Amino acid sequence: MNTASPAYLEIIDFIAAGTTPEAVARFQPSLEAQHRVAELIEREKEGGLSSEDRAELDHFMELEHILRMAKARARQILSRGQ
Repeated sequence: MNTASPAYLEIIDFIAAGTTPEAVARFQPSLEAQHRVAELIEREKEGGLSSEDRAELDHFMELEHILRMAKARARQILSRGQ
């Protein structure tokens, strides 16, 4: 993944590929994606985000929230043995 690729595409690709509760519970964005998001957050604090970068960060944060909810649900499913 390069910096030109939105960080959130990893999450979209993960979901689109199909998955299991185990895979959802274990999923972590790559270090590259984590660094990209950290960079965007730092630049946001400094007031230097373009509208394109702002949209990328917003999309990532929305998908990260959904992923956190999916992880919680996946852990529930796994704890019940389903």
